[in-house]
Amino acid sequence: MGAQIREYRQRIRSVSATKKITRAMELMAASRVVKAQQAVRESTPYARALTRAASAVATYSDEDHPLTTEPENVRRAALLVIAADRGLAGGYNSNVLKEGERVAAALRDQGKEVVPYLVGRRAVSFYSFRKREYAAEWTGSSEKPTFDNAREIGERLVGDFVKDFEDGGVDEVHVVFTRFVSMVTQEAEVIRLLPLEVVEGVEEPGADELYPLYEFEPSGEELLDTLLPRYVNARIFNCLLQAAASELAARQRAMKSATDNAEELIKKYTRLANQARQAEITQEISEIVGGAGALAESK
Repeated sequence: MGAQIREYRQRIRSVSATKKITRAMELMAASRVVKAQQAVRESTPYARALTRAASAVATYSDEDHPLTTEPENVRRAALLVIAADRGLAGGYNSNVLKEGERVAAALRDQGKEVVPYLVGRRAVSFYSFRKREYAAEWTGSSEKPTFDNAREIGERLVGDFVKDFEDGGVDEVHVVFTRFVSMVTQEAEVIRLLPLEVVEGVEEPGADELYPLYEFEPSGEELLDTLLPRYVNARIFNCLLQAAASELAARQRAMKSATDNAEELIKKYTRLANQARQAEITQEISEIVGGAGALAESK
């Protein structure tokens, strides 16, 4: 009986230690997710404004720019998958990696070769474990990405996009990431980054509105040369920020659930230990009473 009580107490100590860790991780994620949400709110208008500007120049300048021209034959597609550097975030990583697998399969069904580009150690581990090749990886900043991270990724993707197919170039660039909707909802999503297409924030004119007339100074080609790399970097940065906020929100929920489960286990083991202790005391009393009765009878 005493061994059983010691076992329950050891389990309580072990679960209590785990609870302290999960509680600390929950609080850390909660403090960081607020800043991540703010970063998403601040970057989204800029990304949308750049998208409008780039779309307007591409539409009204009649320039055949490499980043806006639809290739006649798409043979190779780049797939940028944005995951986390760490786990303990519920289904966050599995959801985005599953969406990446779905998109890759759909692209292959269209006869396109898929070239993965990976963000986050979890994405790298996923591909490495399956012995799959990928073009590039970026790790170490999934919770707090910077614009420099986005610029580095964007320059690589744009460089491979404008490269000839024979030299390893790609004809399309798709991004799979997790969009932050709310603290309880994060959705895996895919966008086509290149060639440029009209995306969120570019609205059709209403019934009483007319398309604006643009005059370009300098030329449309020079404007596109300047705008499009910034558009790519801004869109990637927004995707990284959305993913960071989603990761932190998912981790906060997962760690809160783990903390709640730990509390329930502690209650359960405490109750079992108390019951075992009560049974032990009852047995000891019975033995004392039995012994006293035996002594009384012997007299």
